[in-house]
Amino acid sequence: MRNLIRKILPARNSFEKNMRNILGYNPGNLQLYKTALSHRSVKESNDQNNERLEFLGDAVLSSVVADYLFKKYPYKGEGFLTEMRSKMVNRATLNEIALKMGLKKITLFNKGDNGLKISQIFGNTLEALLGAIYLDLGYRKTQRWIMKRIITPHLFMEDLEVLEINHKNKLYGWANRNGKTLEFELMEERIENGRRLFTIGAVVDGAVIAQGKAYNKKDASQIAAQAAVELLGIS
Repeated sequence: MRNLIRKILPARNSFEKNMRNILGYNPGNLQLYKTALSHRSVKESNDQNNERLEFLGDAVLSSVVADYLFKKYPYKGEGFLTEMRSKMVNRATLNEIALKMGLKKITLFNKGDNGLKISQIFGNTLEALLGAIYLDLGYRKTQRWIMKRIITPHLFMEDLEVLEINHKNKLYGWANRNGKTLEFELMEERIENGRRLFTIGAVVDGAVIAQGKAYNKKDASQIAAQAAVELLGIS
Protein backbone atom coordinates (compact mmCIF):
# COMPACT_ATOMS: atom_id res chain seq x y z
CA MET A 1 0.00 0.00 0.00
CA ARG A 2 2.82 2.42 0.87
CA ASN A 3 4.46 1.87 -2.52
CA LEU A 4 1.12 2.45 -4.27
CA ILE A 5 0.62 5.72 -2.38
CA ARG A 6 4.14 6.89 -3.27
CA LYS A 7 3.49 6.20 -6.96
CA ILE A 8 0.37 8.36 -6.82
CA LEU A 9 1.62 11.22 -4.65
CA PRO A 10 4.15 13.74 -5.99
CA ALA A 11 7.79 13.52 -4.94
CA ARG A 12 8.44 14.91 -1.48
CA ASN A 13 11.41 17.06 -2.50
CA SER A 14 13.49 18.06 -5.47
CA PHE A 15 16.07 15.32 -4.86
CA GLU A 16 13.44 12.61 -4.92
CA LYS A 17 11.92 14.17 -8.05
CA ASN A 18 15.29 14.19 -9.80
CA MET A 19 15.92 10.60 -8.80
CA ARG A 20 12.50 9.52 -10.00
CA ASN A 21 13.13 11.16 -13.38
CA ILE A 22 16.44 9.34 -13.79
CA LEU A 23 15.43 6.01 -12.29
CA GLY A 24 11.90 5.75 -13.63
CA TYR A 25 10.55 4.85 -10.19
CA ASN A 26 10.33 6.32 -6.71
CA PRO A 27 13.44 5.29 -4.72
CA GLY A 28 12.74 3.43 -1.51
CA ASN A 29 15.78 4.43 0.55
CA LEU A 30 16.58 8.05 -0.27
CA GLN A 31 19.68 8.17 1.92
CA LEU A 32 21.13 5.24 -0.01
CA TYR A 33 20.80 7.17 -3.27
CA LYS A 34 22.20 10.35 -1.72
CA THR A 35 25.27 8.37 -0.71
CA ALA A 36 25.56 6.99 -4.25
CA LEU A 37 25.71 10.55 -5.59
CA SER A 38 28.26 11.84 -3.03
CA HIS A 39 31.86 11.98 -4.25
CA ARG A 40 34.65 11.73 -1.73
CA SER A 41 35.70 15.30 -2.52
CA VAL A 42 32.68 16.43 -0.45
CA LYS A 43 32.18 13.39 1.79
CA GLU A 44 35.40 11.91 3.17
CA SER A 45 33.88 9.21 5.37
CA ASN A 46 33.55 5.74 3.82
CA ASP A 47 29.96 5.47 5.00
CA GLN A 48 29.02 8.81 3.43
CA ASN A 49 30.73 8.82 0.01
CA ASN A 50 29.97 6.56 -2.92
CA GLU A 51 33.16 4.51 -3.22
CA ARG A 52 31.78 1.39 -1.50
CA LEU A 53 28.61 1.53 -3.60
CA GLU A 54 30.76 2.03 -6.70
CA PHE A 55 32.62 -1.19 -5.87
CA LEU A 56 29.32 -3.04 -5.50
CA GLY A 57 27.74 -1.53 -8.61
CA ASP A 58 30.79 -2.36 -10.72
CA ALA A 59 30.44 -6.03 -9.75
CA VAL A 60 26.69 -6.06 -10.45
CA LEU A 61 27.11 -4.37 -13.83
CA SER A 62 29.90 -6.72 -14.84
CA SER A 63 27.73 -9.71 -13.92
CA VAL A 64 24.71 -8.45 -15.87
CA VAL A 65 26.80 -7.60 -18.94
CA ALA A 66 28.55 -10.99 -18.83
CA ASP A 67 25.19 -12.78 -18.69
CA TYR A 68 23.86 -10.66 -21.55
CA LEU A 69 26.90 -11.30 -23.78
CA PHE A 70 26.97 -15.01 -22.99
CA LYS A 71 23.39 -15.38 -24.22
CA LYS A 72 23.67 -12.98 -27.17
CA TYR A 73 26.81 -14.60 -28.61
CA PRO A 74 26.41 -18.37 -28.03
CA TYR A 75 29.21 -19.31 -30.43
CA LYS A 76 31.83 -16.71 -29.52
CA GLY A 77 34.90 -17.54 -27.44
CA GLU A 78 36.09 -16.18 -24.12
CA GLY A 79 38.44 -13.64 -25.69
CA PHE A 80 35.68 -12.02 -27.74
CA LEU A 81 33.28 -11.94 -24.78
CA THR A 82 35.91 -10.44 -22.49
CA GLU A 83 36.79 -7.74 -25.01
CA MET A 84 33.12 -6.87 -25.57
CA ARG A 85 32.53 -6.62 -21.84
CA SER A 86 35.50 -4.28 -21.54
CA LYS A 87 34.05 -2.08 -24.27
CA MET A 88 30.67 -1.96 -22.53
CA VAL A 89 31.89 -1.17 -19.02
CA ASN A 90 35.03 0.89 -19.59
CA ARG A 91 35.24 4.23 -17.82
CA ALA A 92 34.86 6.43 -20.87
CA THR A 93 31.72 4.62 -22.02
CA LEU A 94 30.08 4.72 -18.59
CA ASN A 95 31.01 8.37 -18.14
CA GLU A 96 29.36 9.27 -21.46
CA ILE A 97 26.21 7.36 -20.50
CA ALA A 98 26.14 9.04 -17.08
CA LEU A 99 26.35 12.47 -18.68
CA LYS A 100 23.51 11.63 -21.06
CA MET A 101 21.43 10.48 -18.11
CA GLY A 102 21.99 13.80 -16.34
CA LEU A 103 24.00 12.49 -13.40
CA LYS A 104 26.47 15.37 -13.56
CA LYS A 105 23.71 17.80 -12.56
CA ILE A 106 22.86 15.95 -9.36
CA THR A 107 26.23 14.45 -8.35
CA LEU A 108 27.65 16.07 -5.23
CA PHE A 109 31.32 16.89 -5.82
CA ASN A 110 33.73 19.75 -5.29
CA LYS A 111 32.86 21.96 -8.24
CA GLY A 112 35.86 24.16 -7.46
CA ASP A 113 38.16 21.30 -8.43
CA ASN A 114 38.78 21.75 -12.14
CA GLY A 115 40.36 18.32 -12.34
CA LEU A 116 37.12 16.68 -11.25
CA LYS A 117 35.12 18.58 -13.86
CA ILE A 118 37.08 16.97 -16.68
CA SER A 119 37.53 13.57 -15.06
CA GLN A 120 35.36 10.48 -15.39
CA ILE A 121 33.83 10.49 -11.91
CA PHE A 122 30.32 10.49 -13.35
CA GLY A 123 30.81 7.02 -14.78
CA ASN A 124 31.91 6.00 -11.29
CA THR A 125 28.76 7.65 -9.94
CA LEU A 126 26.68 5.56 -12.33
CA GLU A 127 28.27 2.42 -10.92
CA ALA A 128 27.54 3.64 -7.40
CA LEU A 129 23.94 4.28 -8.43
CA LEU A 130 23.71 0.69 -9.65
CA GLY A 131 24.95 -0.43 -6.25
CA ALA A 132 22.18 1.56 -4.60
CA ILE A 133 19.56 0.16 -6.99
CA TYR A 134 20.76 -3.36 -6.22
CA LEU A 135 20.46 -2.83 -2.47
CA ASP A 136 17.08 -1.15 -2.89
CA LEU A 137 15.45 -3.49 -5.41
CA GLY A 138 17.49 -6.69 -5.56
CA TYR A 139 19.40 -8.33 -8.40
CA ARG A 140 16.60 -9.23 -10.83
CA LYS A 141 15.05 -5.77 -10.90
CA THR A 142 18.49 -4.20 -11.17
CA GLN A 143 19.24 -6.48 -14.11
CA ARG A 144 16.06 -5.35 -15.85
CA TRP A 145 16.88 -1.70 -15.08
CA ILE A 146 20.35 -2.05 -16.60
CA MET A 147 18.89 -3.61 -19.73
CA LYS A 148 16.22 -0.92 -20.08
CA ARG A 149 18.22 2.16 -19.09
CA ILE A 150 21.80 1.36 -20.10
CA ILE A 151 22.28 -1.49 -22.56
CA THR A 152 19.29 -1.06 -24.89
CA PRO A 153 19.39 2.75 -25.33
CA HIS A 154 23.14 3.34 -25.15
CA LEU A 155 25.16 0.25 -26.08
CA PHE A 156 24.87 -0.85 -29.71
CA MET A 157 26.57 -4.19 -30.24
CA GLU A 158 27.24 -3.77 -33.94
CA ASP A 159 29.17 -0.56 -33.27
CA LEU A 160 30.99 -1.98 -30.25
CA GLU A 161 32.15 -5.03 -32.18
CA VAL A 162 34.31 -2.81 -34.40
CA LEU A 163 35.18 -0.20 -31.77
CA GLU A 164 38.83 0.26 -30.81
CA ILE A 165 38.89 1.31 -27.15
CA ASN A 166 42.64 1.26 -26.64
CA HIS A 167 43.59 4.62 -28.13
CA LYS A 168 47.22 4.17 -27.16
CA ASN A 169 47.49 1.05 -29.31
CA LYS A 170 45.81 2.86 -32.19
CA LEU A 171 48.22 5.78 -31.86
CA TYR A 172 51.25 3.47 -31.63
CA GLY A 173 50.05 1.69 -34.77
CA TRP A 174 49.81 5.01 -36.62
CA ALA A 175 53.28 6.02 -35.42
CA ASN A 176 54.82 2.72 -36.58
CA ARG A 177 53.19 2.93 -40.00
CA ASN A 178 54.42 6.48 -40.51
CA GLY A 179 57.90 6.15 -39.06
CA LYS A 180 57.13 8.43 -36.11
CA THR A 181 58.53 8.27 -32.61
CA LEU A 182 55.76 8.18 -30.00
CA GLU A 183 56.19 8.60 -26.27
CA PHE A 184 53.93 9.40 -23.34
CA GLU A 185 55.56 11.78 -20.89
CA LEU A 186 54.55 13.05 -17.48
CA MET A 187 54.10 16.78 -17.94
CA GLU A 188 52.86 17.72 -14.49
CA GLU A 189 51.97 16.14 -11.17
CA ARG A 190 50.23 18.11 -8.46
CA ILE A 191 48.02 17.62 -5.43
CA GLU A 192 44.38 18.63 -5.69
CA ASN A 193 42.14 18.11 -2.67
CA GLY A 194 44.50 15.52 -1.25
CA ARG A 195 44.79 13.56 -4.50
CA ARG A 196 47.50 13.42 -7.15
CA LEU A 197 46.43 14.81 -10.51
CA PHE A 198 48.63 13.71 -13.42
CA THR A 199 49.04 15.45 -16.76
CA ILE A 200 50.40 13.14 -19.46
CA GLY A 201 51.48 14.36 -22.88
CA ALA A 202 51.41 12.41 -26.13
CA VAL A 203 54.76 13.28 -27.72
CA VAL A 204 55.32 12.66 -31.43
CA ASP A 205 58.84 13.24 -32.75
CA GLY A 206 59.64 15.32 -29.69
CA ALA A 207 56.56 17.57 -29.93
CA VAL A 208 53.64 17.43 -27.50
CA ILE A 209 50.52 17.15 -29.64
CA ALA A 210 47.92 16.37 -26.96
CA GLN A 211 47.55 16.14 -23.20
CA GLY A 212 45.33 14.25 -20.79
CA LYS A 213 44.61 14.76 -17.10
CA ALA A 214 43.41 12.17 -14.61
CA TYR A 215 43.99 10.90 -11.11
CA ASN A 216 46.10 8.01 -12.34
CA LYS A 217 48.72 7.87 -15.09
CA LYS A 218 47.00 5.11 -17.08
CA ASP A 219 43.77 7.06 -17.51
CA ALA A 220 45.65 10.28 -18.24
CA SER A 221 47.68 8.63 -21.01
CA GLN A 222 44.54 7.12 -22.57
CA ILE A 223 42.85 10.53 -22.54
CA ALA A 224 45.94 12.06 -24.17
CA ALA A 225 46.00 9.30 -26.76
CA GLN A 226 42.31 9.77 -27.55
CA ALA A 227 42.84 13.52 -28.00
CA ALA A 228 45.81 12.84 -30.29
CA VAL A 229 43.85 10.30 -32.35
CA GLU A 230 41.03 12.81 -32.85
CA LEU A 231 43.48 15.61 -33.67
CA LEU A 232 45.29 13.51 -36.28
CA GLY A 233 42.06 12.14 -37.74
CA ILE A 234 43.14 8.53 -37.24
CA SER A 235 40.30 6.15 -38.05
